[in-house]
Amino acid sequence: MSEKSNNDRRTFDRKEFLRVSGLAGVAGAGLLAGCSAQGAVRQEDQVSRPVSGQRTNMNGYAAPALDVVRVGVIGLGSRGSGTLRRFTRVEGVEIRAINDLEPDRVESNQAWLRENAPSHSPRGYSGSENAWKQLCEQEDLDLILINTPWHLHTPQAVYAMEHGKHAGVEVPAAVTLEECWQLVETSENTRKHCMMLSNSCYGDFQLTLLNMVRQGYFGEIIHGEGAYIHDLLRTHLFNKNQYHNMWRLRENIGRDGNLYPTHGLGPVAQMMDLNHGDQMDYMVSVSSRDFTMNSTVKELAEEDRYFNSWIDADFRGNVNTSVIRTRRGRTIMLQHDVTSPRPGVRFDLLSGTRGIAVARPPRIATSHEGWLPEEEFQSLMDEYRPEIISRMGELAREVGGHGGIDALMTWRMIDCLRNGLPLDMDVYDAALWSSIAPLSEISVADEGRSIDVPDFTRGAWETNVRGMDIQLTKGGNTQMV
Repeated sequence: MSEKSNNDRRTFDRKEFLRVSGLAGVAGAGLLAGCSAQGAVRQEDQVSRPVSGQRTNMNGYAAPALDVVRVGVIGLGSRGSGTLRRFTRVEGVEIRAINDLEPDRVESNQAWLRENAPSHSPRGYSGSENAWKQLCEQEDLDLILINTPWHLHTPQAVYAMEHGKHAGVEVPAAVTLEECWQLVETSENTRKHCMMLSNSCYGDFQLTLLNMVRQGYFGEIIHGEGAYIHDLLRTHLFNKNQYHNMWRLRENIGRDGNLYPTHGLGPVAQMMDLNHGDQMDYMVSVSSRDFTMNSTVKELAEEDRYFNSWIDADFRGNVNTSVIRTRRGRTIMLQHDVTSPRPGVRFDLLSGTRGIAVARPPRIATSHEGWLPEEEFQSLMDEYRPEIISRMGELAREVGGHGGIDALMTWRMIDCLRNGLPLDMDVYDAALWSSIAPLSEISVADEGRSIDVPDFTRGAWETNVRGMDIQLTKGGNTQMV
């Protein structure tokens, strides 16, 4: 790297970050609705970790095959309950333990299983904030599924791995850089899988494009775009009945950046071989100001005093845009917006030297003259769609979950564990994709300063094998019913 590049870019230490973000004076301040200081503490945690040798490279790691995968589920809200029910539809699964802070959620899911899937009779854990630890300590479990608020993902995944279980953790897997490193080091030390449950990687269009990329249809990949654009303003964030203690709203206070990057990033990262032949180098991130959250809470507070606590909250900006450059010179643009009335976006665009693919609506072009005709486009989709997806896709849509992508991800995770195959995504993917949130916060706090992206593989990315390619070629003998 040139001397100029080194001067222009910055890797923060703890004191420097506190100075530029203005958090040094507020880190000890009281909570605003339990939130603002929480954000400050998370931000001041963002320290660079010394680079040391990799303990065990979990890329391509295949744990011993399991004929039956014994599963524990932590968190039984809307997401967790749906996860539990999808796993009952996969051959070779036994749900043996479930946990939630609220006892009625445990009881209702046990009742559902008795009526709809009586072969599963899980032990229930509830009633205290640490009951999930007892679940992780239960000896007859192989896999722990984590469906809890974001700040619990890493502590619970680490505890599960330390107690001899593989971890399947919802997105994002971590909320600080320190937590990203904790996941990596624990997975390496315990030789247990830690897969972030990034369902957006299992869409029909995304997997078909990935196969086209692998076979060179788009030439050299140049640029990709993704986002999490999903209007949650009144349906989720300012809804007292949606999230326990309104934790999702609290995540949007005192944290300004791309807080939910993995849905848009995952497919692009796989198509660009990040962690497996290419690596992120540096990124910049900027945010708009808040145009909707403060005005919404004031409007709601006029009718319901419950919302008065948030009137002076430090809400993040509506739209965050982050741009990443890779070691091989590719670029990625990511956006985050959950508080504006916009149509939803996840994976959005892939551009190469021989063509471009766009997701809204799905289409492909190979020249400047325009998009391929619909008939030719559909013919390409049929030609390049992976055989496994052709075979399982219709059943996955029937089982459900975001149009079937949740079911396909569920089935494939169990299929890999039962066949002794590496999982489609490893702990380095979980750490790298999740790291964009804290890195974007640092960049936004310093007015869009370029920030180096940590290499969680410690250099192994240059020789690592691709993960999701196994999805396209191996296994597939587990049944979904």
